[in-house]
This record gives sequence, C-alpha cells and structure tokens, in this order.
Amino acid sequence: MTRIPNLLSIAGSDPSGGAGIQADLKTFSALGCYGMAAITALTAQNTQGVTGVHIPDAAFIAQQIDTIFADVRVDAVKIGMLGSPDIVHAVADALARHQPPHIVLDPVLVATSGHSLGAPGVVEAMREKLFPLASVITPNLPEAARLAEVDMPADEAGLEHLARILAGQGVRAVLVKGGHLSGATAEDVLFEGGQVSRFSAPRVNTKNTHGTGCTLSSAIAAHLAKGLALAQAVKASKDYLTQALRAADALEVGRGHGPVHHFTGLWR
Repeated sequence: MTRIPNLLSIAGSDPSGGAGIQADLKTFSALGCYGMAAITALTAQNTQGVTGVHIPDAAFIAQQIDTIFADVRVDAVKIGMLGSPDIVHAVADALARHQPPHIVLDPVLVATSGHSLGAPGVVEAMREKLFPLASVITPNLPEAARLAEVDMPADEAGLEHLARILAGQGVRAVLVKGGHLSGATAEDVLFEGGQVSRFSAPRVNTKNTHGTGCTLSSAIAAHLAKGLALAQAVKASKDYLTQALRAADALEVGRGHGPVHHFTGLWR
C-alpha cells in the first residue's frame, strides 16, 4: 500500500476559503496528501479584501505545532502568514526541534487585494530564523523586492537578480514568482545550488487569482513529500496551478478576486 504523505500548513485562516490554510488543505487533498493546519492568524476577509486580523499568542501557536509532531509523522511543512516577530521565532524554534524533512516558506507579506499582511519586524525575523531552515522560499515579486530591500523590477531579468540576492541571505533555494509582470506568459525563476531554472506557463485571463501563492507553495510541499526533486516539484506545481486558474471561472465566489479551482481535476 502506498504511503499517503502527511502535510502541515502553518498559516493564517481565510474565511472565504480561497487562500491561507483553506487553500493549503484543498491543495494537499487535491494532490493526494493528508492535510493538517496550525493556525497563526484569524483574518476577516473576502474576495475584495482584508478587513481585520486577529493574532493568537505565539506560545499557543507553538503548542499547536508541538502537539501535531508528538503524534503524527509530518512529511512536509508549508509556512504562510506569520503575524509578528514573536510568532516567527516560535514557529522557527518548534521546527528546529522537530526537523521535518521539507519546509516550504511562502513569505506572505501582501494579499492579492494589495493589503499588507507583514507586521514590522517580521521580515528581519524571517531572515534570521526561518531562512536557514527552509528548503525553499517562494516570494512573489513585491515580497521578493521587500525581502531583498530593492525596488520591484519591471521585467523578467529582474527575477533572477532578486533570486540571487535572496539566496545570499542564507536560504537553500529561492523561487521568485513573476505573476505580477505583464506579458503572454507567467515566468518564475528558481535559484538552487548556484543554478538557475526558469518555468513558463501561458498567462490565464481571469480575475480569479485569490490564493495563487498559497496554492503554489502548498503544491510544492506536497510534491516534495511525494519524493520529487525541487525543480520537478516546482514544474508539477506550476502545471497544477495553471489548470486551477483555467477552471477558476467555473466557480462563483464573491465579487472581487475569486479563488482558483483546486479540484478541477477531480470534480465532474
């Protein structure tokens, strides 16, 4: 019998179901993995934006993580929204104790709607505590520019430049997502072990892009847990996201940026 991977999302909750732990759990399930979640933030949001954020105590977040690892084999971890430096430290300390085989860090600093989700000090804490632990970090273009402390590039050449800067900050691999650029294709750049890999997919004409970053990083974690090498996991995950975007308009969720269709390959 094939072993089903167990994946843990450490992220915020999106009550509209399109991003955060809800998107992560849907992605894990769609890709044949068992999903779990330690909640780092409660948000009030819908497809049009974020109206409120409640941050739990850092010690309780660490307790959630420790309790899972005390009982369940965890094959990969995906990290999303972390609302304060204290939470970054608590999550990093917990993961350093338990040492899961794969950690995908999606540094959620800006929502699809444009709302800032990164509190002061979070970026510095991520660099210090989580970058050394992560198998790969997966920032989008605005997040990568903020982490690198440079202006956001206007073309694809800037993706590799950002990836190299971030790799120099002590992380093993960096995937810079170029979805914010214009053009007929969506380009991402992976920098791993001194090597650059590029991933291209036709740009999907839809406004329903809520949770794309969460979905891609969760898919990468799932494919790593299933045994793929990082570059293969990125390719498979980008293919999955492209299909979810192509089917997104079949859903009717909200009046803003709706969610992608995580289960397009499973629902009839």
